[in-house]
Amino acid sequence: MNAKEILDRLVGFPSVVGTPNDGIVAWITDYAERCGAKVTVLPGPEGDRANLFATIGPNHVPGYVLSGHMDVVPALETAWTSDPFRLRADGDRLFGRGTSDMKGFLAALLAALPAIAEIPLARPLHFAFSYDEEAGCRGVPHLIRQLPELCAKPIGAIIGEPSGLRPIRAHKGKAAARVEIRGRSGHSSRPDQGLNAIHGFACVLLAAVRAGDALQSSRLDPCFEPPYSSLQVGTVSGGQAVNIIPDCLTAEIEARGITGVTPSDLLEPVRLAALGLEQRGFQTKWELLSSYPALSLAADAPLATLMEGLTGVETLAAVSYGTEAGLFQAAGIDAIICGPGDIARAHRADEFIRGDELSACQTMIERLAETLRN
Repeated sequence: MNAKEILDRLVGFPSVVGTPNDGIVAWITDYAERCGAKVTVLPGPEGDRANLFATIGPNHVPGYVLSGHMDVVPALETAWTSDPFRLRADGDRLFGRGTSDMKGFLAALLAALPAIAEIPLARPLHFAFSYDEEAGCRGVPHLIRQLPELCAKPIGAIIGEPSGLRPIRAHKGKAAARVEIRGRSGHSSRPDQGLNAIHGFACVLLAAVRAGDALQSSRLDPCFEPPYSSLQVGTVSGGQAVNIIPDCLTAEIEARGITGVTPSDLLEPVRLAALGLEQRGFQTKWELLSSYPALSLAADAPLATLMEGLTGVETLAAVSYGTEAGLFQAAGIDAIICGPGDIARAHRADEFIRGDELSACQTMIERLAETLRN
């Protein structure tokens, strides 16, 4: 099968983040095993989702990991001009949910498998396919923890997020949390008998705004746009009607940290403000939803040099969005971002990838395999 045919199959699996992914895992497993790969399916603690790890070559010596996620964001945008879970071709453009982010990368990897299997590899290539990346990289930590049981420690990891096949050496880290505030309901004509959860949230919101503003003039890293860490309240939900005192409010907050900053630490002023509400009679619950570290790979690192040679493109210092790469680096494995497509096409209606981008990625992967030839 060529990359386009494989992408057609992958897009056909509606592997939306947070939902079961047994269909796509089973299909990839069958295909990879028929190509000669050793495949291990790694169920996650959720019980209905799994990571997948496949190896071509000797797994007792260090090799490289090619990593991507199987999940996609929901396709709820009304502007889609075709079924988002059915690949549609228009010239060289291939439309469908996940084509750029990032089933295109997975398709290029799988299309390269038959050729790689014919090469006598002195070092292995590993394919690490994860779940729930779009929920804050929740699946891949389970895979990374199991790596010592699956293979020798890898030399490096290439994460195929859409980058136009330009290697990227750094990204920000991220943490997200949910806060729930419970007060006491009642009729709005008697505010003295209730406890307004939305009013209580005001001080938490103020703490978030002040913390976010302060980050703009604190530690800076000019590699990023913007060059500072950030914090925002992303969602707020509460209240039933204007004449009912709202007894419950839920909000989600995220922080993104530049290199050297622990993202969850940035949320601490907001957590403390929420905790302080308990002194006023509210009940609060704070839940860390996800967290992953920043990535920072030196310009002269062997992995950066390798990727420049494979792509013919100079590495880009940094991007502001996050990936699973920081988690591989935190586990002691050098990591870099490099994949087909464009991040600007992701998470929007009529997401697409071009056929020539798939071909270029497949060529890059096959070139990598050639560097590992015995």
